[in-house]
Amino acid sequence: MTVIEEDLDLVFAALADSTRRAILSRLAEGEATVSQLAEPFDITQQAVSKHLKVLERARLISRTREAQSRPCRLDAEHLDEAVGWIERHRAIWADRHDRLADHLATLPKETS
Repeated sequence: MTVIEEDLDLVFAALADSTRRAILSRLAEGEATVSQLAEPFDITQQAVSKHLKVLERARLISRTREAQSRPCRLDAEHLDEAVGWIERHRAIWADRHDRLADHLATLPKETS
């Protein structure tokens, strides 16, 4: 498995959880601390921190240090890689479906 495939595995695994997707949506609006990210969820800050570690490992977020807090921010370039992968495969399957439809159109119609 190549490094790129391993990176995509981490990204797709991170995106498989609805809480992590919600955290990414929140971070798309701007930086936030762990307590700010935990507010809309009925889970502990410790649970949110575990989700953040998964997102950091997938390199979808990064943390900075400002005084006593460590705000998180979205790193969208790895999302772009996942979107690129999906788009390439969507195009391949769309082409295959088009060729199948063309082939089916050439077959004689059944009469019963």
